Amino acid sequence: MRSSNPVFSRRGFSRDNGYAGFNAAPQAGGPAVGTQANPYAQGGNPYAQNPYAQQDLQQGAPPQAPVSTGRMTMDDVVMRSAMTLGTVTVGAVLAWALLPVSSTSYGLAIGAALVAFVLAMVQSFKRTASPALILGYAAFEGVFLGVISEMYNSRWSGAPFQAVLGTMAVSGATLLVYKAGWIRVTARYARIGMTIAIAFVVVMAVNLLLVAFGVAGDGGLRSMGPLGAVVGILAILIGAFFLTLDFKQIEDGIAYGAPKEEAWLAAFGLTMTLVWIYVEMLRLVAIFSGDD
Repeated sequence: MRSSNPVFSRRGFSRDNGYAGFNAAPQAGGPAVGTQANPYAQGGNPYAQNPYAQQDLQQGAPPQAPVSTGRMTMDDVVMRSAMTLGTVTVGAVLAWALLPVSSTSYGLAIGAALVAFVLAMVQSFKRTASPALILGYAAFEGVFLGVISEMYNSRWSGAPFQAVLGTMAVSGATLLVYKAGWIRVTARYARIGMTIAIAFVVVMAVNLLLVAFGVAGDGGLRSMGPLGAVVGILAILIGAFFLTLDFKQIEDGIAYGAPKEEAWLAAFGLTMTLVWIYVEMLRLVAIFSGDD
């Protein structure tokens, strides 16, 4: 099962014979996790040389990360995510402050979004993380978000602030539900969710074409009415689904001793998911705010 996020298909975050990067998480009393189950067991991974780590794995205990082994930790993920999201925020603030609402700024926003998309695709197909590409993506994505946020704010005052709060609420609630074990990220869960997500993207692409050629008026499925609200809520739920996959993949990456540089890919994936949720939340806030 491939990951929902292309950046997690690199260096062990995804394998064809198992969910989201690993065949299974270490289970107490289960078989030892060897090189076939752990994609990081070769190539200088401490588990390949450390007899104590091997003993822990054979006993089914979660890997205990020793200090200064070059393996990814949660602190690494948090720090890289803060840097990436911080770059998005700085780009958005500068774009908001320096680019007044106009057709020119709208064109610049579209251009920035296209550059961000290209950088994201280049990074997604690289075998290793490139901080320069990831931060470049974040900067251009920030410019795009800053311009569209200012446009929404000019018509629906306070919409961006409400969208930020909504994004934080969705992310926090998703993390809480995930950590509480109310959602189990399994291959079946990922398969069903990905089917829905792919179908959603295809339908939205068709809707965009119909609107562009004048077949569907007023935005079609993405209108500012009740139908658009339903589509927006579905999109936010899909974003929350992506977050659960991100959390699971990061958790497994840490448990299996992913290299430290993988934290950049984790931050990249989280940033893309949060941008998705924010944009959809911005539209949803505008719809519920009406034309006032």
